Amino acid sequence: MLIAPDGAILDYVPNNGDVVISRDGMGRRIFIDRYGNVLATEIRQEAYRPARASDYPPPPGGYRNSRDVGGYPQGSGYRDYREYRPGDPYPQADPYRQGQAYRGEPGAITGTIPGSVSRLPLENQPLPGLDNGYPQEASIEPDIGRQQPEVLHPTKPIITVTKKPQAEVAALQVFLDREGISPGVIDGHLGDNVNKAIAAWQEMTGETLDPNNSEDIMQRLTYSGGLPIVDYTITAADAAGPYVASIPEDYAHKAQLPAMSYTSVTEKLAEQFHMDENYLKALNPNIDFTIPGSTIKVINPGQPKVGQVTRIVADKGRKQIFAYGADGALIAAYPATIGSSDTPSPTGNHTVERIALDPGYTYNPKINFRQGSNDQILQIPPGPNGPVGSVWIALSKPTYGIHGTPDPSKIGKTNSHGCVRLTNWDARELAKMVKPGTTVEFVE
Repeated sequence: MLIAPDGAILDYVPNNGDVVISRDGMGRRIFIDRYGNVLATEIRQEAYRPARASDYPPPPGGYRNSRDVGGYPQGSGYRDYREYRPGDPYPQADPYRQGQAYRGEPGAITGTIPGSVSRLPLENQPLPGLDNGYPQEASIEPDIGRQQPEVLHPTKPIITVTKKPQAEVAALQVFLDREGISPGVIDGHLGDNVNKAIAAWQEMTGETLDPNNSEDIMQRLTYSGGLPIVDYTITAADAAGPYVASIPEDYAHKAQLPAMSYTSVTEKLAEQFHMDENYLKALNPNIDFTIPGSTIKVINPGQPKVGQVTRIVADKGRKQIFAYGADGALIAAYPATIGSSDTPSPTGNHTVERIALDPGYTYNPKINFRQGSNDQILQIPPGPNGPVGSVWIALSKPTYGIHGTPDPSKIGKTNSHGCVRLTNWDARELAKMVKPGTTVEFVE
C-alpha cells in the first residue's frame, strides 16, 4: 500500500512519467514528484495479516464511512481516512471547546481569601480551604530557563530512532499517546519526550518497541483506532470561541481579562487534538481556520486513559511523571517540567490534597514570587492560558501542585518554579484518575 506523508492511504498508483521512484534507508520505494516533494511511501501489503471482524472494535459513534479499504473487513468502519463530525463523542472535548461556562474555582485556585471562591472538585470530593492555617497558593511562574538534556535510565534498552519522515514520527507519537504513554505535543519531530515515552511503554508492557519499524507501528495503529491523521470539519463553535486577542505577560493585565481563553482557532484545535500548533498549520496550508465547514487534517489521538491511580512518581532526572495502580502496574506516563536548581521541586513523599478543573489563580507576591512590578494580590480568571492551565492538583506541601500549562510545546524542555507542569490534556487525564490521599513521590 502507498502511505502519503499526511498518513492517508493512496487509492491509486502515480504514473511513472509524473514521479521519480527512489528508496529510503529501509529499502522501501519512495514516490517523489518533479519538485522533490515526497508523494507516498510504499509499505508492503503482506505485512498486514488478513483481517478478521473480531480484530476491530466497533467504530466510534459518529464516524462516517464512504468506502472500505482492502485489508479491512466489510462494514468495519475503517477506511483511508475518517471524518469527525460535530456532536461525535470522540475525541472528547473540554468545556472550553463546547462553549460551556467556566467551572471550578472562578477567582482563586488556592483559597487565599476564604469564602471568596466556589470550588467544584472531581467526583464531588470535598476541598479544604486552608491547610494548618497556611493558604494553598500555587508556587509557579512561566518557564525560567532551559535545562541540560536528561539522562534516561530505562529498564529496557532503547533502540536508536533513525531519521524518519515527519509523518512516520507523528504516527509513532500517536501510537504512544493512545497507549497512555504521552509523548507531549505531537509535532512529527523526534526528541527526548519521544525517547522517554518509548522507555515508559517498554516498562509498562515488558515488550521491546522498534520505533524504526513503521509497518509495525501502522499495524498497531490499525488495531487501536485507525490512521494517525483524520479529517475534521471546523464547527461554528470552533470559529466562535470565545477567544482573546492575546495573553499579556504582566499579571496585572492578565487579571483584567474576562478569561484566560485561547487566542485563536488553531491554538484551540491544536490542544484539542494534542498537537503542536505549528504542525497543525503545516498540515493544512492555505486553510482559513475561522471559516466553519472547512475540512482540515488533524491528529487522531487516543481516548483518555482510565483507571485508579494510587501512586505518582515525579522523576526529576527523567522529567517525567509515572502513574501506578494499586497492583503496582504502570497505568500512564507523562513528560513534565519539574522545578529548577533555583526553585527546586519538593523532595520525599507527599499526597494529593485536592483537585480543581478550570481553576482561577491567586497571585500573591508575599508567598510565591515577584512578577515584574506587581506587589499586590491579583485574581487571575480561569482558562487554558492561565498560569496553571486548566487543571490544578494541589499537594500536601503548601504552594506546590501538579498542573497544566499555557505552553504545551515547552513541556520537558524548560524549568518551572517548583511545581510539576504537564500539558493541559495530560493533566486533565491524570486528574480524573487520582483522588485526595494519592501518594506523590519525588525522586532524583
